[in-house]
Amino acid sequence: SFTTRSVVAIQHGKQILNLSASFHVEEEGWDYQHDMPAVKGPEHWLDRPDLREPYIDRISEKHRADFVRERPIEIREVEPRDLFNPEKASDRNYLWFRMEAAQGQSPEMHHCLLAYASDMNLLGSSLRPHGLTWFQRGVMSASLDHAMWFHAPIDFSDWHLYDLDAPFTGGARGFNRGLIYTQSGKLVASVAQEGLMRPYKPKGDSNDG
Repeated sequence: SFTTRSVVAIQHGKQILNLSASFHVEEEGWDYQHDMPAVKGPEHWLDRPDLREPYIDRISEKHRADFVRERPIEIREVEPRDLFNPEKASDRNYLWFRMEAAQGQSPEMHHCLLAYASDMNLLGSSLRPHGLTWFQRGVMSASLDHAMWFHAPIDFSDWHLYDLDAPFTGGARGFNRGLIYTQSGKLVASVAQEGLMRPYKPKGDSNDG
């Protein structure tokens, strides 16, 4: 009832991705899941472009249009932090996300779209306890690996809650986890990722008197 596949993606003659996938024929078993956290629904929070609008004067003119542009995947952060002057906060955080344009797509495409979207904000959980965001100078970051488990069929045209945390940071790396729920509270996917979060000194900065 199980099968596995290995995939190597090559772009312009260079290997850019190694993927291992496991598939399982659906069957009956014992059912249990964590309850979805009790957070306010997506209607209570701002879309990302509206959330970013107050910060637009702090973005270089070259990048302003991209900073606030509408994107296919809607994201609404629960209790968002100040992008440029964040306080230290719990690694635990939440966001609502969906892609309305996915309506009518195949079940396989919904899984692919959710897998793509699951990388968003995940590594940011590691920065929260340190009072950092991606918009501050001196933070180098990148996803190092990404694992995902699908527990149920996906309809990513509807809102899903992403419950995120980061139980460990150290050695310039952060370990991040995520649970993805439907709006009705069904756990449909779990995510784990290790990411680079390296401090560095931006060019032109100097501590010399």
